[in-house]
Amino acid sequence: MPDKTKVHVLDCGALHGDLANLLLAPAKVMATRQNPNRSSTWIEAPTHAVLVEHPEGRLLWDTSCPRNWEQRWAASGMNDFFPYDAASEEQYFDNRLRQLNLQPSDVDILVISHLHFDHAGNVRTFQDSGARLVVHEDEANGAFGFEGPFRGAHIKADYEGLDFETVSGDTEILPGVTLLSTPGHTWGTMSLQVDLPDSGTMIFTSDAIYLRESYGPPPVGAAIVWDNQAWLRSVEKIRGIAERTNATLVFGHEAEQRKELKYAPDAYYT
Repeated sequence: MPDKTKVHVLDCGALHGDLANLLLAPAKVMATRQNPNRSSTWIEAPTHAVLVEHPEGRLLWDTSCPRNWEQRWAASGMNDFFPYDAASEEQYFDNRLRQLNLQPSDVDILVISHLHFDHAGNVRTFQDSGARLVVHEDEANGAFGFEGPFRGAHIKADYEGLDFETVSGDTEILPGVTLLSTPGHTWGTMSLQVDLPDSGTMIFTSDAIYLRESYGPPPVGAAIVWDNQAWLRSVEKIRGIAERTNATLVFGHEAEQRKELKYAPDAYYT
């Protein structure tokens, strides 16, 4: 990894949701925003993006949730099951970019881990930016291939009509920066591995691993998983890489981990 590489983690606030969606647990009645205490546990689920400043270009990983989530998600019902109601003005994605003195045209590569509404919510910001838009080919096939305007947390209005470049398998997209194929949560979920000279290897799991408790061992599955067997293989793949590299894992929606991470714009990893 080139010495001048920096990794900025952008804290974009949090959604709320039923724990049973992220971690298999007894729940007689699934909780919603209107009824957060119905036989389950209503939790905070942080959302983040990652900027990799690399000598060969700026790579952005994910775009978090949109400001107008209430309207954008209403037809799918996701605004009730996963309200994005714990984000301050400074935590909105567009402001996080501004805090780093960046605008969309400053990003060379935008990689979307998967096309769910809380990861691809602001991808249209980059439609005319000149950035390469990258997604896994299996994710593109699945997310563009279903009938109707949405399927679960895939909302076509977020990404339809955009010109995506696709990758398959594990792909070193920049020296020391690898997109890991970790399907299971969705058709083509990816994780991001960055090998840094000072901080060592970091793996941003996205929703291949929601929570520290999901990772285990033993791994604990979730209600929102497209293929449980593929998900399990992906968790163990990440575990194998992490053990070989002594990696720091950054989970997709782990609230306790917020206390441990360095966040932009005040700090970064090298």
